[in-house]
Amino acid sequence: MNKKTAIIVGGGRSLGAYLSKHLAQNGYDVAVIDLDGENAASVAAEINAEGGRAVGYRCDATDESAVIDTFAKIRAELGNIYLMVYVAGIAKSRKITDFELSDFNLCVNVNLTGYFLCAREAARIMIAEGTRGRIIQINSKSGKEGSKFNSGYSSSKFGGWGLTQSIALDLAPHGITVNALMLGNLLNSDMFRSLVPSYAKKLGIPEEEVVPYYQAKTPMNRGCEFSDVAAVLTFYASEGASYCTGQAINITGGQVMH
Repeated sequence: MNKKTAIIVGGGRSLGAYLSKHLAQNGYDVAVIDLDGENAASVAAEINAEGGRAVGYRCDATDESAVIDTFAKIRAELGNIYLMVYVAGIAKSRKITDFELSDFNLCVNVNLTGYFLCAREAARIMIAEGTRGRIIQINSKSGKEGSKFNSGYSSSKFGGWGLTQSIALDLAPHGITVNALMLGNLLNSDMFRSLVPSYAKKLGIPEEEVVPYYQAKTPMNRGCEFSDVAAVLTFYASEGASYCTGQAINITGGQVMH
């Protein structure tokens, strides 16, 4: 029996790289998609060196033709798609009065439009193959509650949650589940680290106090770890979650409870 194929969009670094390796360790053949083709190839090479099977692909998730072509290549090279995880994301932190339209559009394109395109192509292949597959978006607590100085990121993540529900309704008759993981602050991620200077300015504190500040905002007094995400993802990708669809699952250490 062939292994199941998982696609990780945004799998070339940080959380995406961690999830790519985690899924390979759990028996999946992995297609690592990233805007940076060298990063995607590097993660795939690490997986292959550990005895797994992976292929790296350079693809801009906001480019419709590139997504269509890449998903077709994955189907041909790794076989039918069972799981598609959309990890790609971007955030720009500025007060609304200083927020550039170009940055707002970038957040929407990467966080929402890219998710739509990749989910659509995954669904087309799953339906054609008769696969009762899984589509999972890596979302954020900012997709449930507004986020100060993060209007582009938060609004695109709210949109992703609505898109998840809508796709779930479309695909339920095919036995394909669609869920979103609403993450707390990934304090060790590349994205959070890139925002530390702007967060320090927003909060009026030194940069070295930013991480402790966000830790203290969480009832469990720590950030969201990559392993926390992987554990929940593993369940929602499994047969045990076949009756769960259209859900927004909080992984926030109690910071968000709705």
